[in-house]
Amino acid sequence: MPDSDLDEDMRRPVRGRLRLSARGIALRAALLACGVFTLAAVVSGSWGWWLLAAGVAAVGLPVLLFRDRRPLSERIASPRERRDDAFASPAAVLAALPDPVVIVDRRGLVVDANRAAKAMLPGLRLAHPFSFALRAPEVLDGIEAVLRKGEALTAEYLERVPVERVFEVHITALGDVQAEGGHYAGAALFFRDLTAARRLEHMRVDFVANASHELRTPLASLMGFIETLQGPARNDQAARERFLVIMREQARRMSRLIDDLLSLSRIELSAHVQPQTPVDLVAVVRHMIDTLAPLARERGVDINLKAPPLPVTVRGERDELLRVFENLIENAVKYGQSGGRVDVGIERSDGAAGEVTVCVRDYGPGIAPEHLPRLTERFYRVDVAASREKGGTGLGLAIVKHIVNRHRGRLTIDSQPGEGASFCVSLPVIPPADGA
Repeated sequence: MPDSDLDEDMRRPVRGRLRLSARGIALRAALLACGVFTLAAVVSGSWGWWLLAAGVAAVGLPVLLFRDRRPLSERIASPRERRDDAFASPAAVLAALPDPVVIVDRRGLVVDANRAAKAMLPGLRLAHPFSFALRAPEVLDGIEAVLRKGEALTAEYLERVPVERVFEVHITALGDVQAEGGHYAGAALFFRDLTAARRLEHMRVDFVANASHELRTPLASLMGFIETLQGPARNDQAARERFLVIMREQARRMSRLIDDLLSLSRIELSAHVQPQTPVDLVAVVRHMIDTLAPLARERGVDINLKAPPLPVTVRGERDELLRVFENLIENAVKYGQSGGRVDVGIERSDGAAGEVTVCVRDYGPGIAPEHLPRLTERFYRVDVAASREKGGTGLGLAIVKHIVNRHRGRLTIDSQPGEGASFCVSLPVIPPADGA
């Protein structure tokens, strides 16, 4: 027999004995004591008024002292029963829900909230108005409507800082209608994060639109060369070799374009999730400079690094940070090669903000001021012909911007025509105690 069944069988007689209340047990004990003393007094022949007074006191005291008439079996729960009650309590169920849940009363004050809700809304406080924690008119108006009418409704709101997120909030009335004011006793708010689903939807739409637009030109070029090789240049060996070289470059351009579009879509899909892995930024920049050194030598450009001797740790994805500095340093080498030099500086701020800034500066022709605000847009190029000639897809700086935003950093661009350009990335630093 299992131990739990054995324990249950052993408790059954105890529960049978505990069907009486404490008052009933005390009265029976008092009556039994009175009977014993009365019998002893009768046998000895020494009973009198004191025996009557003792009997009244013995019966009256339990009546006065024990007023609870509930059976003891209802008041004394077994350890297992107490665990079961705690396990099934509303507070335990609320805490176990993975999605944020908030309960408010008819005045809009927060009555309870689970851990997910407190993590999503840091300003949430019990017994404080819910509007202090969330400034979303569509949700607050929905709460008021539910408390007034009792009909469940769904609201949607957009959170823009620190990153853009979309939530669907299902609001349900709780309790009966109050006599005063006609409002329901309270409401429960269930939050559902739609950010990933919306980003996936936008990713599909953007990918189809961008791919169809940017791939049209190289595909048309390939089709033209193929038709030429099948027709007039069928037997022209020199033309065939020249066309095949161009076709190979167009195919590589399409491959780079698709790779960049997929990378950008993946980054946008997880833009609301901040990376948490400690990464040494100095090591990342050094690694990328070593990787791009052959390209710089080929184009006659020297890359100079100025970095602190000790590691500088940030929270991030190493591969994404490598992609950031690959794009920035490669662009500086390609588009600023006329300056013959690229400077990369890593500087940690001494202020309370705790930031590290990596600046990549070239000494090339520079960028006109009217182009600076649009450099991080998809497919925006200052010089379309020069960009395509150097193998650019127009997505490099857009990828840099989205990766930096995901890492809760900033990208700043400074340039003057004829004086080169400077691209700086600022990221929050992990304090030494946390990064150890």
